[in-house]
Amino acid sequence: MTDKIKITTEKGEQVEAVAPIIISASRSTDIPAFYAEWFVYRLKAGYSVWYNPFNQQPMYVAFQNVRAVVFWSKNPKPLIPYLHELDERGIHYYFQFTLNDYEKEGFEPNVPALENRMATFKELADQIGKERVIWRFDPLIMTDTVGVDELLRKVEYIGNQLKGYTEKLVFSFADIAHYKKVENNLKHLNINYLEFTPETMNEFAKGVSELNQNWNFSLATCAEEINLEQYGIEHNRCIDGELMKRLFAEDKDFVYYLSYGKFPEKGSLFPTETPKKEANLKDKGQRKLCGCMISKDIGMYNTCPHFCVYCYANNYFEGGGRKAE
Repeated sequence: MTDKIKITTEKGEQVEAVAPIIISASRSTDIPAFYAEWFVYRLKAGYSVWYNPFNQQPMYVAFQNVRAVVFWSKNPKPLIPYLHELDERGIHYYFQFTLNDYEKEGFEPNVPALENRMATFKELADQIGKERVIWRFDPLIMTDTVGVDELLRKVEYIGNQLKGYTEKLVFSFADIAHYKKVENNLKHLNINYLEFTPETMNEFAKGVSELNQNWNFSLATCAEEINLEQYGIEHNRCIDGELMKRLFAEDKDFVYYLSYGKFPEKGSLFPTETPKKEANLKDKGQRKLCGCMISKDIGMYNTCPHFCVYCYANNYFEGGGRKAE
């Protein structure tokens, strides 16, 4: 469902590029925080280069068909002055804004102060609309000093500040055992983490559901198997076609694509009928429990200077790697 086209690079070379409809920016690095100018430069150039993390082979990503960008960030403030570049091109966007509170624990050593991040959240919501800024407390991490009650206290404090500035809270439970690199990082730092159990997951879910009586957010988990519907918590889709249909309903062609995986025919004397059922647009490149629809991520591993201790996309003790191109 992603076209391949020929493009001309800035060096004058003819290369093959993928031309996605939706860009993810990015699960692998914080583009808004550290590469805002790079992103806008590449947007104007019409393409970027993505390197496969396993074999380092380059892939060219053309922007000519892009209709939407989903931004992931812990600090989108540097990107805010450039959002007009997307608006002027008719490119839709929304933000997955990870706003955790691990200041005392030091898990996120290079993020701005919590109060500053909450102020940025409010600034962004005021500018583009609260429905386009999704709050993530992700991941939830338990240690020998941070239990469910302390996590709920942290979430409650932020949630009270963000009431009226978002419509949704997404969270996930840290699953350290599945990420050997993360496990090694935490052990190296002498962080005595605790794995979540079904009991502690339900305890947290019950607590956040009760807190939500004050906020009235939509609640969802990200890529979690456990069913928490009894607490009003659904399974999330972070690259969310249904959300985009609602947010960008005026773009009828894009809404059609989000349903059927293609754009309606234009200018034909014999237009094809609307398909009787919607296409399965789940991104098969993501984890089994991930609900995201298909997109192309343009971020690269080992390029994020946040150096969060739980990050699977950075070699924490090796100081990062390739810069964005």
